[in-house]
Amino acid sequence: MKRSFFERLTGSSSVNDEEDVLINANSKMIKAGDGGWMEESDEEAELTVDVYQTPTEVIVKSMIAGVKPEDLQISITRDAVTIKGRRNEEITVNEENYFHKELYWGSFSRTITMPEEVEPEEAEAFEKNGLLTIRLPKIDKKKIQKLRVRSI
Repeated sequence: MKRSFFERLTGSSSVNDEEDVLINANSKMIKAGDGGWMEESDEEAELTVDVYQTPTEVIVKSMIAGVKPEDLQISITRDAVTIKGRRNEEITVNEENYFHKELYWGSFSRTITMPEEVEPEEAEAFEKNGLLTIRLPKIDKKKIQKLRVRSI
């Protein structure tokens, strides 16, 4: 059964009265009312982002708490940014000891199409308190560069 756009966006699942209630917790399926079997999905989670602009930059922000900077890959072109990474669970707990499990552990990625062209060479990325901020300077299309002709 294909999930709706809203269900894919939010990670929720539709509920049918005749079926068991399913709660989708970031790619982990939990059968409500059961002792708690859990099935992990092999697909990547989609990273949530905020994207906004200032007069000179496009800013991308995302919560990446628990991810080491060396576990992130950021690829930038003039019209898109791709963020990939992995959040590793360091403490292992037996599945039967969980009462509730919603945190996402595993691979994630997100590609964001830029609203304007940006300068990939001048981009900056930094993390503070689990918040990733990527600053992408816009291309100044009104800037005029004068070229001097040399005699050879």
